[in-house]
Amino acid sequence: METESRLEYHRELFPALPPPPYFHPLIMFSIIPRLFFLIGLCGSLASASAAEPKKFESLDIFQLEYATDPQISPDAEQVVYVRKSMDIMRDRRIGRLWLVSTDGTSHRKLTSTDANESSPRWSPDGKRIAYVTEGLDGNEITLLWLDTGQQARLTQLEASPSSLEWSPDGKSIAFSMFVAGKPEKLVDEPNKPKGADWADPPRVITMLKHEDDGKGRRKPGYHHLFVVPADGGTARQITEGDFHHRGPISWMPDGESLVFSANRSPEWEYEYRNSEIYRVSVVDGSIQQLTDRNGPDHSPVVSPDGKAIAYLGYDDKMQTYQTTNLYLMDADGGNPRWQKQTLDRDLQDIRWHADSREVYFLYENHGELVLGTDNLSGGSHVTIANDVGGATVGSSSNRGSYTASEDGSIAYTKASDDRPADVVFRSNAGEVRQLTDLNADLINHRQLGKKEELWFESSFDGREIQGWIVTPPDFDPAKKYPLMLLIHGGPISNYGRWFGADVQLSAAAGYVVLYTNPRGSTGYGAEFGNLLYHDFPGHDYDDMMSGVDAVIERGFIDTDQLYVTGGSAGGTSTAWIVGNTDRFRAAVVVKPVINWLSKTLIADNYYAYHNNRYPGLPWENPEGYLRDSPIVLASKISTPTMLMVGTADLRTPPSEAKQLYHALKLRKVETALVEIPGASHGIVIRPSQLITKVAHTLAWFKKHAPSETTVAEEALSDE
Repeated sequence: METESRLEYHRELFPALPPPPYFHPLIMFSIIPRLFFLIGLCGSLASASAAEPKKFESLDIFQLEYATDPQISPDAEQVVYVRKSMDIMRDRRIGRLWLVSTDGTSHRKLTSTDANESSPRWSPDGKRIAYVTEGLDGNEITLLWLDTGQQARLTQLEASPSSLEWSPDGKSIAFSMFVAGKPEKLVDEPNKPKGADWADPPRVITMLKHEDDGKGRRKPGYHHLFVVPADGGTARQITEGDFHHRGPISWMPDGESLVFSANRSPEWEYEYRNSEIYRVSVVDGSIQQLTDRNGPDHSPVVSPDGKAIAYLGYDDKMQTYQTTNLYLMDADGGNPRWQKQTLDRDLQDIRWHADSREVYFLYENHGELVLGTDNLSGGSHVTIANDVGGATVGSSSNRGSYTASEDGSIAYTKASDDRPADVVFRSNAGEVRQLTDLNADLINHRQLGKKEELWFESSFDGREIQGWIVTPPDFDPAKKYPLMLLIHGGPISNYGRWFGADVQLSAAAGYVVLYTNPRGSTGYGAEFGNLLYHDFPGHDYDDMMSGVDAVIERGFIDTDQLYVTGGSAGGTSTAWIVGNTDRFRAAVVVKPVINWLSKTLIADNYYAYHNNRYPGLPWENPEGYLRDSPIVLASKISTPTMLMVGTADLRTPPSEAKQLYHALKLRKVETALVEIPGASHGIVIRPSQLITKVAHTLAWFKKHAPSETTVAEEALSDE
C-alpha cells in the first residue's frame, strides 16, 4: 500500500486524525482506545468466523473414518476393530486394527505396523488375536500376543486367506484360500525362438462363470479349507475336489471337524443358487453332507454345547426376492427344521449365545439394520439394537456387524444420521456405551443437511412407501429449492437413515435430496420385496413419482428444478423415468441396464436372470426382455441425460450406457457419456471416484438449471 493511500485509509478509520506526525502524546492517547477497540472487534469477528461451521466439502471424504468388524473379547473387557480411513496419496481405503476397552478407556492402535489389516479374531482364552496383514508378497495370517504386544507372521501362503476361525482349544486356526489350477488349453503352442516377441497365447474359457466384476477374469482353481497351527507351521489343506469351499467356518467342539457351506453337486455351476451344509474331518478329510434340498443352505454355526447347528436358507421358488430364514438341525444333520419367526424379514449373520439357548441375528427393517435374538422356544424374537450399520461412506448400502462375548455382552457398529460407523458396547445388563467417535474432529466442524423420514402413498395401489428427505444446511422452508431424486440400486436393496457423503455433498450444493424405498426394496417383507417379479422397471416408477409429489406438497420445492439420478438398478430406473415423463430438467444415469437382452448375455452374472427375473431365456422371450428395457423408450426421451459408467464394469458393462448415449445422440437430445477409468461396477470404491461421481452429477444439473436471471426473478416473486 502506497504512503498516500495508507494515510487515506487511516483517516477513514479515524476521521479526527490530524496530519502527521502521529507520535504526539495527546494524539496517541486519543487513538489508543479506538485502536484497542478495533483490534478487539477484528479479533471477535475472526473468532466468530473461525467458529462458523463450514458445509461438507468434496475433500472431506478423505478425512472420513469408520469402524468395521468389531470383535469383543471373551471376557467382554475389550473390543478390537478395523478402523477404516482414506489414504489421500494412494486414493484407497486403508484398514488398521485398533483396541478399546469396553469402559471407553485405553483406545489405541493395536499393532506397531503401518499396513492394511483385517479380520481380527480373538483366541478362545482371550490372550491372542489372529488377523490378516497385507504385505508385499500378499496377505498373510499374523498373530499378536496381548501381554507382550509381540507379533509374528504365521503363514507364507500362495493366496489371500479368509474366514479365519480359531479351534475351540486355541491350538489351530481354520481358513479358506484359493488354490490355483492349470489353465485350460486346446493345443500345445510351438516353442518360440529364444528372444522372439510373439503375441500372448489365447485364453481358453470353459467355465460358466469366468469373470467377476471388480476382479476381472477368473483364474482356474478352487477355494479350499485349510488348518494351520496357532504357534506357526505348515498350512494343511483339508478339502479336495473341483468345488468351491468358502464362507463362514464353524468348528465342532471336539476340534476334530469343521462345518461349512458349499455346492459339491456335479451340476454345481448351473445350480448357482443352491448350496448345502457339510462337515469335514480335519484328521482325514472325509466329508459328510448334512442338508439336501433345492435352495441355499449356508452360514452354519455350531452351538457351543455341540448339539445343534443353526444355518440360513430358503426353498428356492425361482422368484426375484425370497426371504432368508433361520433353520436348526442336530449336529449329525438329523431333524432339520425351520425356526419359524414372527418376523417377515431376511435374517443374516447368525451367532449362538454361549448358553446354546438363543441365536442372535441381523435383519433389515424400514431402513434400519436391526440386531435381534430368538430364544428358540416359540419363534419369538427380542430387539437388541436398531441402529446397527454405518460401515460405509456412501448412501447406497448399509453395512454393519456385531459380536457377542461369553456373558452376552455385545459390540457392534453403529449407524448414525451424521457420521459413519462407530463402535458401541452393550453389556449383558442392557447398558449401552459408545466407545469411539472417529469423526468428531471433522463432523463437529461441519454444517450438515438435516434428514427427515417421509411416508407417502403410491399412486398405483395406495401402498405406504418410505423415504427420506435431506435439506440443505442453511434450509429455510419459506424459500424454494431444487429437488434431487436419488434412486438406490439392486433393485433388491434399500436406503435408510444412515450417513451418506454423496447425499451431504448434494445437500451442501443447495439441493433437497429425496431417496425412497419403492416396491421391491428389502426390509418390508416377502410380498413387498417380490412385487418386482417379472415387473422391473414397472410400478416402482409410480412409487417414486408419488414421493416427488409428496415433497412438492411441502411447499419449498421449485417445481421447475426437478432432477433425477441413480446407479445400477437405480440408473435403469432413472432412464425409465425420463422415458415416461419430462418433469425433470436433467438426469444422470449411472452404470445402468439399458437393454435386458444384451445385459443378460454379456454381464459377469449373465446366467442369473432368466426365470427368476424375467420369464424364459432371452431368445425364448425377446419381447418380454425388451418390454422392460429403457432402450425402447429412447424415442420418448427429451430430458438432457448424462450417462456414467466405469470402464472396467463387468456387471453393467459400458456397452449398456453407450446404447442410450448413441440413441440420444442420433436423436440430437443433449447427452454426455462420462467414463470413469478403471472403475468396476462399484464405481466409487476409491475415494476420488466418489468425489468425481458427485461432481459430474452436480455439474450436469447446474448446466441445465434455469438461468440466474430466472432464478432471481422467481426468488423475488416468492418474496
